[in-house]
Amino acid sequence: MSHLDRRSFLKFLGTLSAYGVIPMSVSACEHKKWPGTENALGFKLNGIEPTDLDQVVLADGFHYDLLIRFNQEIKPNEFFGFNNDFLCFIPDEADTEQAILWVNHENVHTPFVSGRMRKTDPSKTEADLEMYHVGGSIIRLIKKDGKWTFRPGDPINRRLNAHTPIPFSGGTVISGSNIAVGTLANCAGGFTPWGTILTCEENYHDCFGERDPETGLVRSGLYRWEKVYSRPPEHYGWVVEVEPKSGKAQKHVRLGRFAHECATCTRLKDGRVVVYSGDDKDDQCLYKFISSEPDSLVEGTLYVADVDKGRWISLDIESNEKLRERFSDQLEIQINTRLAADLVGGSKLDRPEDIEIDPISGDVFVALTNNKPKKEYFGQILKISEKDGNYESLEFTAETFRTGGVESGFACPDNMAFDISGNLWFTSDMSGSSMHKEPYTKLKNNGLFVVPRFGERAGEVIQIASAPTDAEFTGPTFSSDYKTLFLSVQHPGEMSPDDLSSFTSHWPDGEGKPDPGIILITGPALEYLTHINLPEGE
Repeated sequence: MSHLDRRSFLKFLGTLSAYGVIPMSVSACEHKKWPGTENALGFKLNGIEPTDLDQVVLADGFHYDLLIRFNQEIKPNEFFGFNNDFLCFIPDEADTEQAILWVNHENVHTPFVSGRMRKTDPSKTEADLEMYHVGGSIIRLIKKDGKWTFRPGDPINRRLNAHTPIPFSGGTVISGSNIAVGTLANCAGGFTPWGTILTCEENYHDCFGERDPETGLVRSGLYRWEKVYSRPPEHYGWVVEVEPKSGKAQKHVRLGRFAHECATCTRLKDGRVVVYSGDDKDDQCLYKFISSEPDSLVEGTLYVADVDKGRWISLDIESNEKLRERFSDQLEIQINTRLAADLVGGSKLDRPEDIEIDPISGDVFVALTNNKPKKEYFGQILKISEKDGNYESLEFTAETFRTGGVESGFACPDNMAFDISGNLWFTSDMSGSSMHKEPYTKLKNNGLFVVPRFGERAGEVIQIASAPTDAEFTGPTFSSDYKTLFLSVQHPGEMSPDDLSSFTSHWPDGEGKPDPGIILITGPALEYLTHINLPEGE
């Protein structure tokens, strides 16, 4: 949720504290009741049972429409990318009937994108096409007959991809250049208080490989793009800030380099910014960046979490002798953030993915997806409470909010979003190769879930939607009025054979080759849930 939304929310609740700390059990307003029901949540909000249908299956009271899909033309000679992930809805301040949507494009399934068999080296033509379809899309939305639709050909529509030159912040020179060619592996992200998008480069090692910090040797990437283009791996793995109207971008060096899942922002009283980010790999860490200047991410200090001791450890070279012994300067630490975090004692976590800030309590929620080598198959959602509700604090407490499992009804929590009533929505990320196998058999396809904050089922995990075969839902985000939930449907049919002789999914058409795309979820149940604790008229 953006800073502006949260501020408005706290205002109508009558809460003027700096951090908006309200106990979860407190209801500031009388709950609305759904017409014809007797309980606060009513309207058959019992969710759905797990299903293996090759469809988007929704609970009663919800409906979906397809907004856009892979390779759809957004303007002449520009096309919507593959495997859409993080979404960011940006309302038009001058026109409530228009908005901008930022879309991440995380990766490619080469047989679907270029026709190339996996585990084969690409030709230049194949590499160019695959590199085009990662990065991000900016598209214009307009409201027509009460529903958001995509407007092709709008001047705002544009692509950023693995061919787009993007400078490093502050003019930093890395591997001989202050400009990186391309952004890629864009997973989750964030939105700054000053209105720019943060898109995060996660599994960058799949693209141009990764350099071993000890030997200096580069390990090959999954896509083998380095066979066609010689690109330094150090140019990728950063948080990229994008101006939505112009497409102007920069890679922020001070936030560190690792498999960034997200970059979740909040603003301090003096205008400086705190950004939370997780490193989505087994036994990797949770980070917090505190900027030095208001409304800027160019300078600041990066910290890593020690969850057991409840402390944030600085990764500034002047603050730790171990860092000074191992690294020559701060830039080397930023390039090798994982190594630095390990040296100072950062906690090894179970794939920290998305991070969201509770708009009511101010707590920080972290999705820990799983850690299969440690037999942690189901994951959990971690709740962090900064000391005194101060995001600048270097002390915190941590506890488990919800644990995945067959009895819990979900596994592998991934992307999250709070709505304006404080309900927590999250998606699951069982991999295509793991679904329908033990220990996930009973959970079937991936899903979308909600944890209601109020009513008779407050605190329960309720499944609202089920994804098509092999797919996962990603990037949940709401329109400004919280009457529309934008949701990515990512990698349906990814387990299809490379020769495409058959398909494991046929979404969204019900036949033929599957495509990733974005859906809009609407309906009376959604409006009721997202407005359950708002005063009448909001």
